[in-house]
Amino acid sequence: MDLTALAFFVPACFALNMAPGPNNLLSLGNATRYGFSRAVAAGVGRLLAFMLMIMLTSAGLAAVLHTSAWLFNAIKIGGALYLFWLAWQLWRAPAGSNEPVSEPAAGLAGLARQEFLVAAGNPKAILIFTAFLPQFIDPAQPVSAQFAVLGALFLVLEVVAIAAYAWMGVHLRRWFSAPRGRRIFNRASAGLLAGAGVGLLLSRRGA
Repeated sequence: MDLTALAFFVPACFALNMAPGPNNLLSLGNATRYGFSRAVAAGVGRLLAFMLMIMLTSAGLAAVLHTSAWLFNAIKIGGALYLFWLAWQLWRAPAGSNEPVSEPAAGLAGLARQEFLVAAGNPKAILIFTAFLPQFIDPAQPVSAQFAVLGALFLVLEVVAIAAYAWMGVHLRRWFSAPRGRRIFNRASAGLLAGAGVGLLLSRRGA
């Protein structure tokens, strides 16, 4: 693979990984409530969803999403409803005491499943892989191998993004340790998740 293409791919890809979105917001919130290590470990669910999306995109299923309005809208609506449900749960979450939370209400498997469902419920992610990754593919070289390398790099950078947002969440926990501050943070996060759900509902296949 052309090293020049990789030199352009890595910073552009990392910008996508670091962009604020529902999954990064989950890492932020999970770290605020449950700690850095659990938030990072829960990100495995997101990585699994993205890995499946990369495989599906490589297999050409993304073309189906481009052409099938029914399938795209079904995934989109399901993902938006799940984001609204998460926002409602976060809005109603008790602020708690000043003591740091040591154990999550949901187990690690539940947090990872939450990350997976949020990522999998966004069909735009597959379309991003379709529109973004191919720009760095050299058609004169084996495409599958190049796609595997770019997909692996994307996942590695996603791990960095998960850790970065979890680190920010740990510091937010210190800043919002009082019940009032935690309530403000929970409701602000709920509003952002709900906004992401609205944005998902308004999204179009060709966007």
